[in-house]
Amino acid sequence: MQGSFDLTTIIFAFLAAFVVWKLRSILGTRTGEEKPPRNPFLNGAGNVRSGAPEAKIIPLPGAANANVAPSAAPAAADRWKPYAEPGSKIAAGLDAIAAADPTFAIQPFLDGAKAAYEMIVVSFADGDRPVLQNLLAKDVYDSFAAALAEREKRGEKVETSFVAIDNAAVADAGMRGRFAEITLRFSAQMITATRDSSGAVTEGSADKVVEVNDTWSFARDVNSRDPNWKLVSTGGGV
Repeated sequence: MQGSFDLTTIIFAFLAAFVVWKLRSILGTRTGEEKPPRNPFLNGAGNVRSGAPEAKIIPLPGAANANVAPSAAPAAADRWKPYAEPGSKIAAGLDAIAAADPTFAIQPFLDGAKAAYEMIVVSFADGDRPVLQNLLAKDVYDSFAAALAEREKRGEKVETSFVAIDNAAVADAGMRGRFAEITLRFSAQMITATRDSSGAVTEGSADKVVEVNDTWSFARDVNSRDPNWKLVSTGGGV
């Protein structure tokens, strides 16, 4: 019995030693030079990915630590350059819009506003009411529709061709209750002419490029799922 017990103990000891050796060969041993676990929120350059839960600070090029708070101060101070001066009323208004709508970005807004400006001007010339209705607030659309009706009653037609939009500068910005509102000053080059029922040009020119300045305001309900901005007021340029 004693011999049998000793033999069993030896067998189990060998098995245990074999298991330990096998685990070490598979898992390896720590040498102190292992790479740290990969952070799924880091890109290939080692910076925090945009949209990650910790992506609140954008490091300056070459920054050693993406979570160093002091580097965030200059970025916040001039975040709206060159669209608004730091500390200005416009910058404060853009800050308020961004706080109410974290998805807001100024350059995509300006790109969309310039496209909307051209589309609205051309659609008004063409009398395209469905397009105007999608781009204008109701009271503005009603005003445009009334002007179109008067023009059609007189038998007039308007021809407008865009040459270029030279500038779209932010003139004002802020929250109006739940609505984000931004006013832009447009400067554009276009050819525009009004013809009477006989086809004669009564206003403008059919071949001369003119500079047109407009001040338009766009607004969006930040509580709405609709991401689109609409024209809420128009005015002459200054």
